[in-house]
Amino acid sequence: MADPTGLVQTVLGPVAVKALGVTLPHEHLSMTFDCCFVEPPAGHGHRATMEFNLSGLHWIQQHPYSHRGNLRLGEEEEEAVRRDLLAFREAGGGALVENSTTGLCRDMGALQRLSRQTGVHVVVGTGFYVASTHTPETQAMTIEQLAGVMRGDLLDGVDGTAVRCGVIGELGCSWPLDETERRVLQAAGTLQADVGCPVIVHPGRHISSPADITRVLLEAGGKAPKIVMSHLDRTLLEREALLEFATLGTYLEFDLFGTEVLDYQLNLDIDMPSDNERIHWIEFLLAEGLEKRLLVSHDIHTKHRLTTFGGHGFEHILTKIAPKMLRRGMSQHALDCILRTNPQTWLAWPEQ
Repeated sequence: MADPTGLVQTVLGPVAVKALGVTLPHEHLSMTFDCCFVEPPAGHGHRATMEFNLSGLHWIQQHPYSHRGNLRLGEEEEEAVRRDLLAFREAGGGALVENSTTGLCRDMGALQRLSRQTGVHVVVGTGFYVASTHTPETQAMTIEQLAGVMRGDLLDGVDGTAVRCGVIGELGCSWPLDETERRVLQAAGTLQADVGCPVIVHPGRHISSPADITRVLLEAGGKAPKIVMSHLDRTLLEREALLEFATLGTYLEFDLFGTEVLDYQLNLDIDMPSDNERIHWIEFLLAEGLEKRLLVSHDIHTKHRLTTFGGHGFEHILTKIAPKMLRRGMSQHALDCILRTNPQTWLAWPEQ
């Protein structure tokens, strides 16, 4: 299997993309998710601020967006994140993409510390999250102005630092698309056409959202082979719909490994699949010849998914999912393609 060529920008500077090793394309290390707080069920209001301990863990696991502290990955959680990154590294992991864009309050200093202390390469994204997090200033920006902000983050530095972003995204999209979200996508498409950078998108929670978003990006000049469509394991839950979307040519990302809940609080019409079902989806898509288009990750964005707080951590795919995939008959070649070659190929910038 040929190694991808080219460089990728990390928080500690550019590195050869083939040096990344096993790469998780959709994670968060430092962010707040207050924008998605869901009021607790009737009679459970006190649980929104209850102490984070074992007696309340199951409730938080089933109502992750109704506990305010659970929506924070900040300074207090940095040591817990560091421990999980070290475990990921020990399990064979090499890199991850930090998807916290404008609106999610990431801490660039923390990302640099975590990368230095653990040896895990961290690639950060530029862009804007969903419309509910947009400031009036963002809402007033033209396509050209939005592209200018992202261009500066990619080529000059982000958040007042010299650290350059390595991807555009995750670009947050609602359903239906908000007009500012549409302009952000158009700006990303024009910028991708110009500099060849990778793009990753958070689709709205509707079966039509991934295709709608992709068409906007492509019409603006975006390149499908450098676009990742995230969260397909909570968005496209029918084989026909998934295969139809696959014809558009983007990467297909199943990035909620480790998330298993009875009710998906952000869309109660969706039955969140289990990890076993995600593995079956991957097997199905491999059988359809889509080996080179598949990506997997955890999208850790809440405290309860860190091992310190009773969760699975960043090592889950490597220590639990990958071994089961192999036991179920997946080839090592296919697994290496999903965990190494595909994310590296997506992340590699063209020679400038």
